[in-house]
Amino acid sequence: MEKIVYTIQPPDNFKGLLKIYESLGWNSLKLTINDLEKMCKQSWYAVYAFDEEQLVGMGRVISDGVITAIICGVCVMPGYQSMGIGKELMNHMISHCEQNKVIPQLMCVENLERYYENLGFERFAIGMKKNIIR
Repeated sequence: MEKIVYTIQPPDNFKGLLKIYESLGWNSLKLTINDLEKMCKQSWYAVYAFDEEQLVGMGRVISDGVITAIICGVCVMPGYQSMGIGKELMNHMISHCEQNKVIPQLMCVENLERYYENLGFERFAIGMKKNIIR
């Protein structure tokens, strides 16, 4: 494996991101390659991790650009997990938020709480969602 490259330059196509989502079991909404591209390009900030030409990780931030930023969609291809890629993606997103004086927030499943606490996050609220028909 070569050195992982982190960039805000999106991939030429989003097939690789679809592959990551499907490998993680994240595509219950049946998102298309076009949906994923739109999702990333409409985000306030997105960072991608590549091993040569292969997309192996991604994270994005949605924000008003003034007060609040929500970190979401942080994902790493299973064969590349536990190598520090997710942490590096997080560091890029946190740094971007700090540079813009925007407070980064995120929601996560309970078993990932300690991971995010190690990155300086702390529990502060109960998350809520409303299911809609898609």
